[in-house]
Amino acid sequence: MMPNQIVMYTTSRCGDCRAARAFWNEHNIEYTEVNIEEDEEAVKLVIRVNNGKRSVPTFEIDGHYFNTSPFSPEKRKQLAQALGITM
Repeated sequence: MMPNQIVMYTTSRCGDCRAARAFWNEHNIEYTEVNIEEDEEAVKLVIRVNNGKRSVPTFEIDGHYFNTSPFSPEKRKQLAQALGITM
């Protein structure tokens, strides 16, 4: 994985995933989206990194995994700060 590459694990019906997608697009941030409904290995990864829960959106940035459900304004602010985005 290249430095600062963002992978977002999602499902098709996830409202928090739509909000996260809008956040990335609003800030012109490139990311790779992986729909775990279509990738069995991605499901296993999401469950492993979320202590047995199938929580989305789950992000991988620079080899670190975290979940932001619910993708609230506070979580958006924390994510922006972590990525050096001015909001």
